[in-house]
Amino acid sequence: MSLIDARLAELGLELPEVVPPVAVYVPAIVSGDLVFTSGQLPMVNGSLPQAGKVGDGAGLVSAADAHGHARQCALNALAAVKSVIGSLDRVTQVVKVTGFVASDPSFNGQPGVINGASEVLGEVFGDIGAHARSAVGVAVLPLDSPVEVEIVVSFA
Repeated sequence: MSLIDARLAELGLELPEVVPPVAVYVPAIVSGDLVFTSGQLPMVNGSLPQAGKVGDGAGLVSAADAHGHARQCALNALAAVKSVIGSLDRVTQVVKVTGFVASDPSFNGQPGVINGASEVLGEVFGDIGAHARSAVGVAVLPLDSPVEVEIVVSFA
């Protein structure tokens, strides 16, 4: 068992299968010593656990739920990374995280939602999980997902 696989197990986390693309793209691609993932939705066992805009109020996805969905997006991104480099032990740095939050017009807590992705990357990788980041509010995401996350990692 690799060190990162052991760390995931210690955290009670399991990498999912790579989420199949919903359009014409690949889940991750290597360029030099970097892996770029496509935007990952919070798919679990092939389906979106919750849809809609993030905000406060009836019919909206809560910020707390969206935070959890961002965690799942990051795990899906790690599965995509592993699929192209073979082992997450090869990751030398999480370089960049870009998170998109389908937001109700009054919602401005995008950074807190995307913390879900950032936190799980820190838990898994420790110091090399620290990264640059953008958290962006958008009108709508594919499949009406509340959250989408893409990552860039370096590897050796």
